[in-house]
Amino acid sequence: MVKVNGEEFDVAGKTIAEYLSTTNYDPKRIAVERNGDIVFKAQYNETLLQDGDSIEVVSFVGGG
Repeated sequence: MVKVNGEEFDVAGKTIAEYLSTTNYDPKRIAVERNGDIVFKAQYNETLLQDGDSIEVVSFVGGG
């Protein structure tokens, strides 16, 4: 199980890109942190999620 924003999901073995494709997140407007480290967008296709990982997905909101 992988904890994403505090909620457990059975996505171990998927890449970050594969996980994100199942969500409503706009990949252009988010940042992803895995176990306390920022994951660069160029690494989403190659970064595998593993049991016990903790992922934080942060959306950027524009405004003024």
